[in-house]
Amino acid sequence: MCSRGKPVAQNPPDSTCRSSCVKLYLCSNPQDSVLERKALRESVFPKLGEHCRKTWGLDLRVIDPFESSDPCCWPDECTRQQLIKECRESSAGPYLLALVGHQYGSASVPTQVDVPEYELLLQQSQQAGVSTQVLERFYQRDENTIPPSYCLRPPHTHTCSPQSEISKEEQNEMKATEEELKKVFQIGASLCVHSGLLSPEKAVTYYRSALDTDLRFALDTRPDNDTTRRCLVYIHRVVAGETEKEKEQAATSAPTGGQLLSELRDKFLPDLVTSCQHLVYATTTQCDRRYGYTTARRRSYANSLGQQVYSDVVGLIDSVNRLDTVNRKLPVDALTRGQAEQEELCSSLSKLYDVIRPEEEEIRAYVTQSDRQCPLLVLGGPCTGKTVLLAHSAQQIKSWLPDSDPVVITYFCNLDPLCSPCHLLSSLCYQIANRYHGDLPLKNGHSFNVGTDPDNHSCITDPKDYNSNDCTTCNLDSHHEPTTADHVFDANLNLCATQCPHCYTGLLKPDITVSDLKEHFSFLVSRLPSSKQPLILNLDGLDQIESNLVCSQIIESLPSPVPPGIGLILTVSSSRAQVLEAIKQHYAPSSPPHSVSAGSEREMGCVCVQLGLVDRKECGNLLASLLRSSGRRVTSGQQALVNQAMTSCCLTLYARLLHVHTSLWHSDSDVTESTLPSGIHASISALLDHLEQKHGSSLVARAVSYLTLSWTGLTEVELADFLSVNDELLSVCVQRGESRSFRMRVLQIDVERLLLDLQRFLIRRTFVRSRVLLWVSRHFKLVVAKRYLGTQEARRGIHSELADYFSGRWARGNAKPLLSEQKLGLNAETVRKKKYKDRQPFIFTCSSTRAGQVNLRKVIELPYHLQQSGRWEELEQGLLMSLGFHQAMVQGGLLKDLVNMLQSDKSQFQLLRERQLLAETLKSSAFFLQHVPLQLPTVMETSLLPYLEVFPALKGYVREIREKRRKRGHGLGLVLCPAPSSVPPIQHLKCDFSVAEAAGTACGIVAEIADNGAAWIWKGSGCDVEKMSLNCEQKDLKFAGVKSSGRFLLLSSQCNKVFLWDVTGPEKLQEVEGPLKPNSYQDAPNKITGFVECQRKIFMWWKDERFVSVFDVSSQTLTHFQCQTSVTCLVCSSNGFYMYCGQEDGTVSIFDTDSCCLLSSCTNSNHGAVTWIIVSEEKREVTCVDRTGNVTVWDVATKTKPARLVKERFTDGESSNVLNHDYSEGIKMCLVCQSHQVSLWDTCDWELWDQFLAPQGRAFTQAVLSQGGHLFLAVLDTCSLVLAWKISTGQCVLSLEASQQPHALFKSASDLICVAHGGCLTVWDSEMIDAAGTAPKTGCGVKELVVEETAERFYTTDGSETVWRWSLTAGFPHANFLHDGPVEKLCLSPDNIHLVTLSAGEIYIWQTETGQNILRISGSRATDILITPNNNFGVSISKQGLSHVWKLVHGSIVCSIHLHLSNAKVSPESTFLIGCHQGDLLAASLWSGSICKRFSCAASSEHVVAFHTLSEQPDFVVVMTASGAVYTWKVAEETLCKHFQLPCMIQCQPQNLQMSSDGRYTLLSTDNNTVNLLDLSQVRLRSFKVKGPVVKASMDQFGRLTAYISREKICDRDLHTRPVLTVIRLADGERVGTLWLSKNPLSLVVCKQQCVYVGFEDGSVGVYSVSDVRCREKMTGVLKQCPCDSVSSTWLPLATPNVKWP
Repeated sequence: MCSRGKPVAQNPPDSTCRSSCVKLYLCSNPQDSVLERKALRESVFPKLGEHCRKTWGLDLRVIDPFESSDPCCWPDECTRQQLIKECRESSAGPYLLALVGHQYGSASVPTQVDVPEYELLLQQSQQAGVSTQVLERFYQRDENTIPPSYCLRPPHTHTCSPQSEISKEEQNEMKATEEELKKVFQIGASLCVHSGLLSPEKAVTYYRSALDTDLRFALDTRPDNDTTRRCLVYIHRVVAGETEKEKEQAATSAPTGGQLLSELRDKFLPDLVTSCQHLVYATTTQCDRRYGYTTARRRSYANSLGQQVYSDVVGLIDSVNRLDTVNRKLPVDALTRGQAEQEELCSSLSKLYDVIRPEEEEIRAYVTQSDRQCPLLVLGGPCTGKTVLLAHSAQQIKSWLPDSDPVVITYFCNLDPLCSPCHLLSSLCYQIANRYHGDLPLKNGHSFNVGTDPDNHSCITDPKDYNSNDCTTCNLDSHHEPTTADHVFDANLNLCATQCPHCYTGLLKPDITVSDLKEHFSFLVSRLPSSKQPLILNLDGLDQIESNLVCSQIIESLPSPVPPGIGLILTVSSSRAQVLEAIKQHYAPSSPPHSVSAGSEREMGCVCVQLGLVDRKECGNLLASLLRSSGRRVTSGQQALVNQAMTSCCLTLYARLLHVHTSLWHSDSDVTESTLPSGIHASISALLDHLEQKHGSSLVARAVSYLTLSWTGLTEVELADFLSVNDELLSVCVQRGESRSFRMRVLQIDVERLLLDLQRFLIRRTFVRSRVLLWVSRHFKLVVAKRYLGTQEARRGIHSELADYFSGRWARGNAKPLLSEQKLGLNAETVRKKKYKDRQPFIFTCSSTRAGQVNLRKVIELPYHLQQSGRWEELEQGLLMSLGFHQAMVQGGLLKDLVNMLQSDKSQFQLLRERQLLAETLKSSAFFLQHVPLQLPTVMETSLLPYLEVFPALKGYVREIREKRRKRGHGLGLVLCPAPSSVPPIQHLKCDFSVAEAAGTACGIVAEIADNGAAWIWKGSGCDVEKMSLNCEQKDLKFAGVKSSGRFLLLSSQCNKVFLWDVTGPEKLQEVEGPLKPNSYQDAPNKITGFVECQRKIFMWWKDERFVSVFDVSSQTLTHFQCQTSVTCLVCSSNGFYMYCGQEDGTVSIFDTDSCCLLSSCTNSNHGAVTWIIVSEEKREVTCVDRTGNVTVWDVATKTKPARLVKERFTDGESSNVLNHDYSEGIKMCLVCQSHQVSLWDTCDWELWDQFLAPQGRAFTQAVLSQGGHLFLAVLDTCSLVLAWKISTGQCVLSLEASQQPHALFKSASDLICVAHGGCLTVWDSEMIDAAGTAPKTGCGVKELVVEETAERFYTTDGSETVWRWSLTAGFPHANFLHDGPVEKLCLSPDNIHLVTLSAGEIYIWQTETGQNILRISGSRATDILITPNNNFGVSISKQGLSHVWKLVHGSIVCSIHLHLSNAKVSPESTFLIGCHQGDLLAASLWSGSICKRFSCAASSEHVVAFHTLSEQPDFVVVMTASGAVYTWKVAEETLCKHFQLPCMIQCQPQNLQMSSDGRYTLLSTDNNTVNLLDLSQVRLRSFKVKGPVVKASMDQFGRLTAYISREKICDRDLHTRPVLTVIRLADGERVGTLWLSKNPLSLVVCKQQCVYVGFEDGSVGVYSVSDVRCREKMTGVLKQCPCDSVSSTWLPLATPNVKWP
């Protein structure tokens, strides 16, 4: 019978790794289940796949061996058994689905029969007179099988050849031959049983069908407990009467199909139900004997079967994975996930260690020695097994060190596509800290544990509080993480792991640098390892990293010398001389350890172990072992050829490849020396030849090409999908006669058989939670690339197909329409075009987790393939700027990688600044997003909305956010974005050097001179700060300073040389040669103070020197100009004809640059040193600013005559030196910065515009004007912020985080650039600063907020003399109402016609439309004001005097109320004023003022604490007493009804009491981190627990929503609380949306339009729509025009009161 020798399982599934696929083997009788299998394939399995993906994030593979309509393509028994075994071992759920119908099926022709058994059958048949010629003709003896067997000749084995290659006559002939072969075998078996020569159990195997054989293999030959509740069997009996043929067969002695079927379904399967808990279903169908089992009945059964299969399989999958989820906690962050993946990979690779290598002992000797001091290099040529040896050694280290507890960390660099210096060091730091499990004091004395926060929030400090009458510094956005020290990371990084398995540290900070990681890596390895717990680091594949720069950076990051208690083992190819040299140079020479064997070699501080070829005998033993495991061997003659081949190439990989070739040999095969390929590459090529012949060239070529060009490997489902949608392969299916439908796919069984043949040379590993396939050696990639991917077009084509798949175009069951239907002979009706449906979303909606399952395969693979296929626009705009991609990356723990991708400076990208803004926004909110990733849309929407006019390309991004919220059906969206308090930089670059001087050019290039004399250059957006590249002659230069003018930089060296660089050209320094000083000066000039470039001439002056040197760039000549005193500043005319020199004594000298003659001079009256000169050629005037800020204007129309003094302006107050100047010609404004103040001058007439004093106790160090001129930005001493003041109001509106103390600010055409003292460079977009600085906000915090009925306009007061009226459509306050005193109260009439305000004891009545102050009432002594619901009357409440009721239009008093009623309210019918007085509730008539109704509690100790009127029930008032009793009081009848008694722990808070208009819902209190609501309709108390104290709460008047603001921590380790806005739907208590606010709120209102208004402490207002009820979102958050340019109406009050009350 068929040989059951098991194929070599090179990579058995690791039980510690969770499978990412449900593999279901469909077992059936192919002739009896065509309709049922088709129904399952088309209707059930796609739904199951969706369920697996959406619920558990799993793939589904259903293997139907008989899917093809061509029996020639059905797999043989051995192949089917391998497939069953594979499903059983690696399925993440059930693995077997069996359909047992009413037909047993025919037996299969055995492909292999043992020699004794075959000869016995042959002998018995011949003795009985049975012709055996057919057996002798088609079976041939093969001594290469174990044991020797007779094998069916190849032409009669199953093949995958297309049907078109075999004629119909040949098919019929083959079918007849097979029937004859089966008949002879069955007769022979019966005769042997009758003679007692063969057991019945053995003989019956010749009668068994494929269904029976597969079921018994799957269920009867199983490992213990491996099939429990993982199999489904459906038995279908059809009762239609026994036919004569069946009766006749029953009378024979040979087993019939009916008997075998009965034994299978009535005995074998029921016996397994109890023992293995299999699900076995039996169904009986009664048929009319006349018609039998009709097609209609079969379809009915197929439909019901489909429903049952779906239900049962879903139940099994859910139960298995639910238990797995409970027992196994999957890593949720990149570091933990990476550690688990590397450990699993090490375990898998170690299983490939088949031959014991002598070099293992040398590695052991290195590991076991006590004093290592230097790394161990494992050297070897290609394919010598360095990686496998290292993996095996890593698994053995613990056994080598029995007396210690070593920490072994192995990292395979070349097998990690994401490998980079930062990635590697982060992973190593995390693993070291995690393995040592302890607390570690940091260098600065702090101690931290590894927590769940990637960025310890201890670094987040409150912004500096500057107390000043002139400015108030804004609070930073609470999502952001300002770093206010040079080495914040030292105090922030958590270095050691606790017992929490998924904890990680600040290592995932997006802005962490390699230098930071190197420092902490060195700190870890120097503190944690010990002799009792040594650390062994194994790094493999450094030499295989594609980027030489990355490789060198990693080598430089390794500790040198190796610290005590550490072993470092590296594998390097002997041919990579450059890498070897880098390692040798990194480690200083040292004496080799004595314990290392003599075979090791010491080279340049490294112990080297040379890995050579494997012993030929060992290779031969490996090959023999592989052959035996697959039931094969070779003859002695063939063995000689094998030995000869191994002599030329003695490698384990070559032995494995030889196994494939030699396992195909038969004992009579004609083999020669040329039969076996020579070498690895030739053997791989021969393997591909064999696979092409067996499976088809197209299938093999595509499969290996996809595997080769995938970035991280492919899952089996992905590979099957790729092959299933390839046009060329689909055409083969059509030619083979497969079903032509819109779901046409390459047969799954064809893919499975190919994978079985490839599995020997593939590694299964887990990467980003998926089990992917990788080549076992990179040489497979080399051969495949040369053979199939020789051209760039071919590679791009494959990458493009991979990109299409991962983008969702053809993925996961999406059938691909054929490109050429006419070419394949199909019409439009045959192949229907399907509707596109995205099968590859970024996040799969998953019922097992609220956040869904991140499609990590897509986010990892798609960007790579889009780039490799040259689809740059799709990569940038369709992916990198997609919210879905960002959400998946953040949820998948890949925030750091996302930031790096966004910051990529690929030349093919177009939207650099937009991507930089997205990246910096993500970086600034990294801590928040890593803990609350689902808040990403809100964070991005809030951050981007103010800048959409600056970056219109981001409107699509915001639109995507809102569309996602609309589809989700709940959440909070922005209608009006609150003004930002800060501006995210578009680039922030960390540097680690101290800046001596810096300069910036007009085109945005910045040069920094470090204290050590190095020059660093930043060349603009997207570039890094890089060290200036110098030629060989200049490489030793040390620079002392740098100046800029125009497009030139002037660098002075420490050796008194001066160099010029035109930044628009190449990075080449031109030395200014010649005498830099006139001959009359003996000493070298002092430090260059500055220079001016004009008409390719460089005008230079020096500190305390009286001359100017002019260098002509074209002629390279120097000339000099002599002045009377020291030159302090210089400017040239636009044509370069004249030079104006400002001097120390206040003189300005005018020179003719051609003749070098002094034309004239002028001196200011106070003889103050000139620091700045502005030349107005249009007015022919020269303006000079002296050292103390005084301004002098001279008329210089005639250069040869003395200048005429036009104007002289002196500054008042304190006098100090001018620090810097700035001038904006567009707005005609000049800024002069002094330490104590910033002065602004109108340059049209040189009048002082305004002056801004520095905050108390602080001093300005530099100030510049913003691009639009609405702001000025300033730097204060000892402050890391750049502050922005609004010129029109004098308010400090922005604080820009620079992370370190700023050294200098520079302006380019589009950017503001800050260079810090520590070298860090931060860049902000100038238009963003203007947009944020001019965003609408009032002067102080919004204390009260009132919304009109339509919600289109609302009013705010901030405690000043102004009430602001905002337009929701315009997005800013378009009118303001002025008062003569601070506004205390604000009230709007229900009809929105009148606005009533209370200011300084006076009442103001305004008409809202016209803005007219119609009444100003004095003498009220009011503390509160009310307006009646009928809009006719106003009520002023006074605590000390009378409360008055007055006519709203005229102000005349209707009546007065003598008693003070606290918390007073007007009844809905405008008849009573109801309020509390001395514990009673009183109702005063609004017509007479008398108290006409009273509610008093019976008990003396009881009193009313709160009440509320009901607009929909005007006769009733809800009353609450101190004891917690809840009553309704009918005012007119003075009747009372008690409804509810509050629990003693719930106390009503009068200040928070709010009630819906119908009285159903009541907001009681917000204390003890709880929101308490009373549902009177159901007499039920509902409490909502909050994670922090509630500071504000509001309910809409219709009782649909409640909003509250609480202060919560992001995580337990967060040291600060942040305001969180939450909205609850009152009908069911469901949370509609949550939004973390960026600043502190002061007021909260919910309007009936389901909009939430929040007033903030900085004077801004945010309006949020509740999408649950009404999706009312517009781009109203985008300012249509700059608010500074908008016209805001200001309405003045009456000069004096026109109504006076007594």
